[in-house]
Amino acid sequence: MLKIKDVSREWKKFSLKKINLEIKEGEFFVILGPSGAGKTLLLEIIAGLHELDEGRVFFDSRDITLMPPEKRKVGFVFQEFALFPHMKVWKNIVYGLNRSSEKLSFDEKLHLVEEVMELLDIKGLEKRRPNTLSGGEKQRVALARVLIIKPKILLMDEPLSSLDHNTMLRLKDEIKKIQRTLKITTVYVTHNRLEAFTLADRIAIMQDGEIIQVGTAEDIFRDPKNEFVAKFIGFDNIYRGNLKYDGKHHMGDFDTGQIKLRVASEREGERVACIRPEDIIISEQPPNTSMRNVFEGKIVEIQDQGTFVRIIVDIGEKITSYITHQSLVELKLKENSTVFLSFKANAIKIL
Repeated sequence: MLKIKDVSREWKKFSLKKINLEIKEGEFFVILGPSGAGKTLLLEIIAGLHELDEGRVFFDSRDITLMPPEKRKVGFVFQEFALFPHMKVWKNIVYGLNRSSEKLSFDEKLHLVEEVMELLDIKGLEKRRPNTLSGGEKQRVALARVLIIKPKILLMDEPLSSLDHNTMLRLKDEIKKIQRTLKITTVYVTHNRLEAFTLADRIAIMQDGEIIQVGTAEDIFRDPKNEFVAKFIGFDNIYRGNLKYDGKHHMGDFDTGQIKLRVASEREGERVACIRPEDIIISEQPPNTSMRNVFEGKIVEIQDQGTFVRIIVDIGEKITSYITHQSLVELKLKENSTVFLSFKANAIKIL
């Protein structure tokens, strides 16, 4: 198990503040947050690249806080690949072994290179230089160079961010498969929530040098800790208002001053209501539904997002819904069209 206890480090313009994490053996753990949150700095601390102002780092109950990077058995996959341009693929991969304190024969090194290249499906690239490789091939070679040293911990810093969409999707699945096969403890940094939710066993949400929330994707979706987390994981519709519990049926009324929402909550007072766009249904006619929230409104903007369409409707407050391209055509939606929105009371998360 990797344990980070009360870790703090201050730089001139940024600081990590009392970081506490426990990452299980063999776990795929994702640190998710916006740019500038401190995600990469935290990885570098795990790798031993920065001294700490406070706190300790443990691995398998052993204090590794003062252990130099080369003795930590940590593999680090960087965002920009960090391949040596003057070396062929074979030499790039074997580089880590050459720096190892463990002395291996040429035949032993050859066997390990062939083994890791087969695992990553890059056989045949041995004699090529990095400038002749695609982005996906470069990332596989970078991963092979790390895995060949058989690290106890694998650190990955946004390894898919510079790849095209199709390559990213394919390599994401391969990374997860390899991690499961090797059962290697993995700490993976990303700003992409979809990437995080499909890869992670558990996720830590990070903001401004602090860990805000830790849990499974389901835990965080069901119960975001605060407004920042809710917005970051996809609750695009966030409203402030007053909530009154009606004293029955575990229901209440949330009033923004512009609209009233029926919510499944017994809380009261000034609150924040959050609704995911996917939970909102658009129709041309008033729906025949048992949903507690039905509003008539006018479309103010239609945004094609590639895999889906973002519809912004004015119902007294601006509210966003996602639909498919097929639905857009079938409903004949246009800007200034009048539509009806409906969503369940329990689709609204109250903070």
